[in-house]
Amino acid sequence: MINDFRQNLKSIQDKIQKYSQIYAQKHNIKTHEIKLIAVSKYHSTQEILDLHSLGQCCFGENKVQDLRQKIGEIDSKSLVGKNSIDKNPIKWHFIGTLQRNKINSLLALRPALIHSIDSLPLAIAIDEKCLELGIIQPVLLQVNSANEPSKHGFSLECAKEAFLEIKDRAKNLNLCGIMTIGAHSDDRSKINDSFAITKELYDSLSNAGASVLSMGMSGDFDLAIQNGANMLRIGSALFSTNKQNP
Repeated sequence: MINDFRQNLKSIQDKIQKYSQIYAQKHNIKTHEIKLIAVSKYHSTQEILDLHSLGQCCFGENKVQDLRQKIGEIDSKSLVGKNSIDKNPIKWHFIGTLQRNKINSLLALRPALIHSIDSLPLAIAIDEKCLELGIIQPVLLQVNSANEPSKHGFSLECAKEAFLEIKDRAKNLNLCGIMTIGAHSDDRSKINDSFAITKELYDSLSNAGASVLSMGMSGDFDLAIQNGANMLRIGSALFSTNKQNP
């Protein structure tokens, strides 16, 4: 299995390099740095540790209870000496819809980044808890760029105003950018369009401190990079053992 992961990771890294170079050349910039988040929500702690041993340090989970369980299992394995991650600790990202009754549990796990701030009340609730804890929590604003009813997030029409309001009111949040999921379609031009309009929003927020543009998954990360994504959330293409990577 680890050999499959090694090949998958190398393949994805090569594609990231290829498309980031294309983006940099097109926009006349020296480099375009991209952070890869391995989406581990359907995978075991051993699979996570295998991928981590290959140099992947950022992982994303979409349920608080799963994140808590995996952190506990990995900590236990490290304590008994089966795995050591002290030199390169795992950075956990929360990428799922967050219910307000799970805020305390999530913050106790100290995620590196919460990708899914999808309402003003949620942002204020997290901010209030962060104030109690005396911490600053990095977060992203989730944007429903494709305007699909099945997806959470702010509409494009409301997103900029919401970003600025959260930035102004929630002083214990480090609102560092935006996140979106590409259009749910087999038509890659529609997916591309949803990324392109998200990039326009992101650019309009640059003066407000936006520095992270999280978009692109296993089937569309090439389009996301070509539209300026600097953070990718990739699961199946990394953890696959059947070589069916995009």
